[in-house]
Order: sequence, then structure tokens, then C-alpha cells
Amino acid sequence: MQNLFDEVASLDARCYKEFALSEDILMEHAANGMAEYVRNKFPKNSRVIIVCGSGNNGADGIACARLLHIDFDVSIFYAKEPKSKMAILQDKRAKSIGVKECKKLEDCDVLVDALVGTGFKGSFDDKLKKVMSKMNSINAFKIACDVPSAYQFRADITLTMGALKKSMFLDEVKDAVGEIKVLDLGVAREIYEKPSNWKLLDLDDLKLPLREKKDSHKGRFGHLALAYGDKSGASIMSGLSALKFGSGLVTLVGFKDIDIPPSIMSSHVVPKNTTALALGMGLGSEFSDKELAKFLDNKLPIIGDADIFNMSIVLEILKRKNLVITPHAKEFVSLLKISNITDISVAELQKKRFKYTEEFCKKFPHVTLVLKGANVIIAKNDKFYINPHGTSALAKAGSGDVLSGLVGSLLAQGYECLDAAINASLAHTKSALNYNGADFSLTPDDLMQGICKL
Repeated sequence: MQNLFDEVASLDARCYKEFALSEDILMEHAANGMAEYVRNKFPKNSRVIIVCGSGNNGADGIACARLLHIDFDVSIFYAKEPKSKMAILQDKRAKSIGVKECKKLEDCDVLVDALVGTGFKGSFDDKLKKVMSKMNSINAFKIACDVPSAYQFRADITLTMGALKKSMFLDEVKDAVGEIKVLDLGVAREIYEKPSNWKLLDLDDLKLPLREKKDSHKGRFGHLALAYGDKSGASIMSGLSALKFGSGLVTLVGFKDIDIPPSIMSSHVVPKNTTALALGMGLGSEFSDKELAKFLDNKLPIIGDADIFNMSIVLEILKRKNLVITPHAKEFVSLLKISNITDISVAELQKKRFKYTEEFCKKFPHVTLVLKGANVIIAKNDKFYINPHGTSALAKAGSGDVLSGLVGSLLAQGYECLDAAINASLAHTKSALNYNGADFSLTPDDLMQGICKL
């Protein structure tokens, strides 16, 4: 689990004030980290072009060129002339030892984007748009210095400085950042960073519901009651995934006669020994408000998904103390409107997912939110986590039903809501990552089989 930050300028300033490190020292470490990455990955004399802007991101790139000089065929393409104090200084140093300048971009072994960094808030003019277009078209291994410039550069790897930035984990930039590696700036990350209430989840953070006691029976591992309705297939997938993830018993609760797997039970009422509820997956309009109220007439933990976000009872459901909800972007936008937080488009949400997650959690601090997407956000009150391990293979009908079943299974087994959401999400994405078939071919059944092998 790693810290995430809105900005790192304050962390840099802390280095200057508390650790007696200068801006120059931090920059030399950043440049050295980039140079060492190139040295370790590419043979000597490889062709390296570093595209530099006028500010300190460009200065990092210029310093990197100086460090690679002689051993590599390195040159600097100045998209803009150096203007910041550090850029001017690094340019002077590079030129003094004969680092080359190139006047046009062309295919090379390595292309480094050091055009603009996290401080850039504007938009590219026509000249820089052309430069960026050319950079993206070049056949080379592509490295972003700190962040891909304006998230328009498509990097194979982003070598980010000091600490991880939240902006690198917006859904819309996932195709731009590539792999992400943090470089230290003269002190270890544990010293450079401060505590943050936003965290990045690692796959190693997954804690599986292992059965350590030999003297056990199914009743010790919880009983999930899952409401089914119009689209019972979704409910069945959720129920099966709950069983796969350790729930001792699963019962589908509804009124229609349906064919269900023999491992799942069915009932018209919530069984007395139920330990958690699941609601919304394939429910449709099968339950009346009265029937829903009866299903919810208890204090059991609940996982809510899909159809609950279109129900008039959703605001009542949001009052429950032990609640996990798993909306996708469109459903979350609807939820924000219904709860009088804001009325925005899906596009606006995607640009400001972190902001609206925080606003929702401020209004509903007792609710655990799992906002699905390319990078899943899991949040409760003032604790926020990003699961970046999602893959396009999960963009398939039924994937969300499997996730809901995993959450429900852990709730039934006694997990606290936030822990259930974190571990279910990690198991979900890890199963997809472990899938050996083509990414377009992953099915809910494959996901569930992958859960068995975690």
C-alpha cells in the first residue's frame, strides 16, 4: 500500500527546510534516477532524444541528457527555450560538456518526454500540439519524466519523482502513464513522504479468507441472502462467486420459480441464520416497495449494486450503517443527483472522480463506496484507496455481478465493510490479471475459476 498525493511541491519544500537539501540536489537525484533506468535497460550508444520544455520538468530532462552523454547517442530537442532558473542552469551545464541539440524529432531507441510537469495547468498551443503529435508517432521506447505531459504523451513507463501523484490514477489517463516507477530525490520515500488519507493498493495487500481451523462447518462461514428478480442470471453469478470466495451458505430470495445450481438454496423470505444481504444484481422491478422493506427489515450488512440505484428506496438504503455500494460511473452520477450532492455528466465525473468521491463520503461517512472503473476507488469516511490493477478484460457483462458476490461473501463471513470491499476488489482484479486467455474472451465463469486459484 502506497501513499498518494495531490501535489508534491510541499514535500519538496519540506526537504529544503527540514533536511537541508537544495532544489539542485533534488533535481540531480531525479535526473540520475532517469539516467540509471536508461543505462540498465538499453545498451551503450543507443539513440536517446529528450524533449525539453522551458521549466523545471525540462531541466530534469536536460540534466538527464548530461548524465547520459558520451555513453549514449543523446541529444536534446528544445520544444521551448529554457526559462526557469534551474532550466537555464542545467542548459549551461549540458552545453559546457558538449551535449548535442537536435532540430527535429525522429525515430530513436528512447524518447523522453520532459516537456511539462505537474505544475502545468494550461493547454498546449498549436506548436506544442504538433510536437506532441510527433512524439506520439515516433517509433521508440517512451519514458515520461515525472508525469506524461498534460497526459497527452503515451508513455511506456512514467518515472515519477519522490512520490505518487493521484492525477496519474484517473481513468482517462490510464493509457498514457504506462508502468509507473517512483524515483527517490535524495532521501528515502519514508522520509520524503507525509501521511496521506489516499492510498494505492498493491496486489500483495490482498488478504484471502483462508480456513485455518480444521474443526469447522458451513455455518461458521456465513450465510449470504441474495434477492433475485427479472434477470436471475446476474443473481446466480453473484451467488456462485460468493460460494467460491468462502461463504458457507448462499440463498437466493425471490418469488419466481427458476433453475438454480444445486449448490445454491432458494427461499421466499430471508433465512433466520442470514449474516449478510445482497441486493440489486438482476433484481429489476420484481420486488414491490413493501417486499423490499421486508427484505431490509434487519440490521444485517448489505452489498448493493446495479438496480438499487434506480429505486425510490435508495435513499433509505443509504441510511444503513453497514453498507457497501458498487456503482459504475453512470450509476454514481445518478446517485450524486438523487442525494442532492451535484448534477453532473459522466464526463465531468471522470475528470473529477476524486473530488466527488470525497463529497459523497462527507455526506455519507458510514457508507463504503466502490466506484468501479479502470482504476477502482474504494472509500469510506476519510479513508480512500485506489485499486489500479483493473484490466479491459473486465469490461464484460457479469463482471460486476461477480464483484458484488465477492463483497457479499466477505460481509457474510464477518468482514468489516471497508475490508470486505478492498479484498473483494483486489481478488476480482487479480483473478482477471491471472487469466491466460485473450483479454476479450474473459467471462464471469473464468473470473470465478480464477478466484479458486488465488
